[in-house]
Amino acid sequence: MTGQTEKELPAQKDWPDAVEVLNERGHSDIVLLCEHASNHMPAEYRQLGLDAHHLQRHIAWDIGAAEVTRLLSSKLDAPAFLSGYSRLLIDLNRPLHSQGSIPVLSEDTDIPGNVGIDATERTRRAEIIFSPFHDRVAAYLDRRAQAGRQTRIVTIHSFTPVFLGVSRPWHAGVLHDHASGLAEAILSGLRTDAALNVAANVPYVISRDADYAVPIHGDDRGIPAVLVEIRQDLLSTRSGIEEWANRLAAALPALETETVP
Repeated sequence: MTGQTEKELPAQKDWPDAVEVLNERGHSDIVLLCEHASNHMPAEYRQLGLDAHHLQRHIAWDIGAAEVTRLLSSKLDAPAFLSGYSRLLIDLNRPLHSQGSIPVLSEDTDIPGNVGIDATERTRRAEIIFSPFHDRVAAYLDRRAQAGRQTRIVTIHSFTPVFLGVSRPWHAGVLHDHASGLAEAILSGLRTDAALNVAANVPYVISRDADYAVPIHGDDRGIPAVLVEIRQDLLSTRSGIEEWANRLAAALPALETETVP
């Protein structure tokens, strides 16, 4: 039995669960998602033909987002759902039919291992990585609804300070579609620090064709849902990560009594 366990461990490490769940019994009305938490890629994918340093870049994951999510989960007593695989294999925040689901080009980098893959491989990645994550989130939201619990969804992401040669001046953005009230409440909380440059729907906007969590888990269920983007250079140190977790924690609890569309 011991030998068998030792033999299985490497495989388990190479193929972790698609979703890591923290504090599932948390009392907060906030439910945290982090769809780009990990840059893990099983060995069989041979880094999709990329040099190893590319897996440390934003194209492979959202740098600092997982750490902020973990701290927020603890500070708010909030449940959190974090991804277990790199977004380069399949992006959990892209609809399966979209071009960005399994990218052949990410920012300015070709992804050789994603070129020309067949339907079988696409289905395999969806079944191993995409569906287990979102099915777990959906089942949890169903249970909260059945229990009559108030819910607001906040997904945590990070963005590059420069994208395709264009500088991005914002420190953070709060993206939304239906949940404008929730977004503005968070922004108001962040703006108590006058030095921060924060705004709604920057550096991206929510689109049903290009986003998944906010429209599907949030808007379609009538649950206020937003996506928080933090500039990743501000999350390059532990102190920066803690600072942003504290900022968001201070902004979010006041939402308990907010009236949000």
